Amino acid sequence: MNRLYRALVVMQAAAAFGAGLGGLAVSDSANAAQPAKPDLTRGRAIATQVCAACHGADGNSAGAAFPRLAGQHAAYIVKQLKDYKTQPAAKAPARSNPIMAGIASALNDQDMANVAAYFESQKAKPNYARNKDDVALGQKIYRGGIADKGVPACAACHGATGIGIPVQYPRLSWQWGDYTVAQLNAFASGQRNNSEPMHQISSRLNEAEMKAVADYIAGLH
Repeated sequence: MNRLYRALVVMQAAAAFGAGLGGLAVSDSANAAQPAKPDLTRGRAIATQVCAACHGADGNSAGAAFPRLAGQHAAYIVKQLKDYKTQPAAKAPARSNPIMAGIASALNDQDMANVAAYFESQKAKPNYARNKDDVALGQKIYRGGIADKGVPACAACHGATGIGIPVQYPRLSWQWGDYTVAQLNAFASGQRNNSEPMHQISSRLNEAEMKAVADYIAGLH
C-alpha cells in the first residue's frame, strides 16, 4: 500500500469521524497580493461579459465541453485561473488551454476574486447519472476506492456528497460526467499538471473506471 493511498485513507477516516474584454474595464492593480473583499456585482459583470458563452451566466454550463462553476469554491476557481497563467520561473502553465490562458491573463487578482465569489454564490442545477449499469462500480470507487490499485476513495477528499473542502478540494457534485472523464485523462497523461495526487490516482484508473465514477459523480448530491 503506497504512501498516497495510506494518507488519503487516513483523511477518509477523519472525514467520516467528523461526519478589458468586450468593453469590460480591467483594473490597474494587476498583481495585488491581497485582493479586497469580493465584489459580487463586479463578478457578475465579468461572468456575463466574459464567461457566460461557455459556462453560462450563472455558472451552469449548457454542455459537458465546459465545467459547471455554479456553487464551486471560490478559492478553487481562483487557483485554476492562476494555473492557466505561466508563473515566474515556470516554462509552461500548470493547466494548458489557449482560450482560458487568454482569459486568465486579462484578469487581475481582484477580478479573479470577484468572479470566483460570484460563481460560488450561484446555485448549481441538478444533474444525474446517465448509465445505470455504471452506478454500482462508480459508487464503489467513489466511496471505497480500489485498494489493490492504490486508489483511495474520492470521498476522502471530496466528501460523501461531493461538496468538497473549500480551498483544498473542489466540489464535484452534479458536474458533467464527460468533463470529469476528460480531466481524469488529462491528469493521468500529465497534460493537466496542477495536482500530483490526482496524477497518481488517475493514472491507476482504466477508462471504464473513470467513466463509472464520473457518471456517479454527475448524480451525486
